[in-house]
Amino acid sequence: MKYNQNHKIKQITESTLVIGVDIAKENHVARAQDARGIEFGKPMNIENSRAGFQRFRLWMKSLMREHAKPDVIVGFEPTGHYWMAFAQFLRHEGIKYVVVNPMHVKKSKELDDNSPTKNDVKDARVIAQLVKDGRYSEPQVPTGIYAELRNGMNLRDRLQEDLQRVRGRILNWLDRFFPEFHEVFKIWEGKAALMTLEAFPLPQEIINLGAEKILRHWKQEVKRAIGIKRANALVAAAKRSVGLTEGLSMARQELQSLMEQYQCLCGQMEQLMQDVEALLEQIPAVPYMMSIPGVGLVTVAGFLAEVGDLSNYTHPRQVQKLAGFNLRENTSGKFRGQTRITKRGRPKLRSLLYAAIRPMVAKNREFKQMHEYLTTRSENPLKKQQSMIALCCKLIRVLFSLGHKRVSYNGEKCLGHIRLQQIQNAA
Repeated sequence: MKYNQNHKIKQITESTLVIGVDIAKENHVARAQDARGIEFGKPMNIENSRAGFQRFRLWMKSLMREHAKPDVIVGFEPTGHYWMAFAQFLRHEGIKYVVVNPMHVKKSKELDDNSPTKNDVKDARVIAQLVKDGRYSEPQVPTGIYAELRNGMNLRDRLQEDLQRVRGRILNWLDRFFPEFHEVFKIWEGKAALMTLEAFPLPQEIINLGAEKILRHWKQEVKRAIGIKRANALVAAAKRSVGLTEGLSMARQELQSLMEQYQCLCGQMEQLMQDVEALLEQIPAVPYMMSIPGVGLVTVAGFLAEVGDLSNYTHPRQVQKLAGFNLRENTSGKFRGQTRITKRGRPKLRSLLYAAIRPMVAKNREFKQMHEYLTTRSENPLKKQQSMIALCCKLIRVLFSLGHKRVSYNGEKCLGHIRLQQIQNAA
């Protein structure tokens, strides 16, 4: 991502051996050629194992010696997660590797033979041709702390999905067996509500216990904001409940299983976020990035997990492009199409930034003023959604600047352009 097209092309010289690899789950296929596109040797099958990778290295070295090519570049499609082990082997061996866009492979496969045929051997040749023409990108594979952060935030996403699924199942259970529960507890994840669901969730159990025993049970853990009035309300709700009354034994077992899953997931999430916070403490730029009002630990951790080390980038536009926030426009003659974001790159990064900017527009003074200015300015006012996207790009620039320069957030500097514009409009 650091290099422009000219630089990419200049890296492929007469002394460069270009290898294209079609990635698969068990067996990859490699083909080699020179900078002009002349193919060397026969296609090679690479088993996805250490022995297969070593065979590939010996094959590559023999071609380099035979054709006097001291330099080599290996290109492949980032297919699923199957490419990661191969990329790690190349990195450890000091072999330069790049990735090509799968859409480019699909759209250029007919250039050589004018045929829509697709197979692994042909795709490897197409990939090598794309690399030769400089149509590739250099992936930013996270290492060290940043690799730990990415794995940790990916795990957090999966835990969130599992937790949301379990929450939905618990609500489903309540709707079937005790729909009046929500009249007593507006938030079922409160401490007293959870104690009720774990100990006596069924209406008949609540009636049998009575308000006094229920209150004594609650007071074991909850000392404030709960009293006999709430206990009486729970008993009254149980008496008028219209919940199902058949199959209660298995229903109780079902809820017990769901509550165990819920508690387990909550514990795992809490421990994970403690570990993520410990990782962030090792990155010097983090305190400066978190000095932005409205930006918290999850936002900074997710940003660095997706972007990696900020020193690998020279300009925030590179991060903007990585998130898919760069603009595209279709024009032809006098026709000018609507400008939209490309949505290429890392969707998780784009989603994270958009989720972060929404509360910032409401609570961060500077971003709120920028949002008002962008949507109400006299010339070319933006729609609210367009303004949110523009502010996502602004947040990228602010995070990038604070992380690079290691300075704290300054709201006046953030508003500098808008202040100047307002002064000019007033004049």
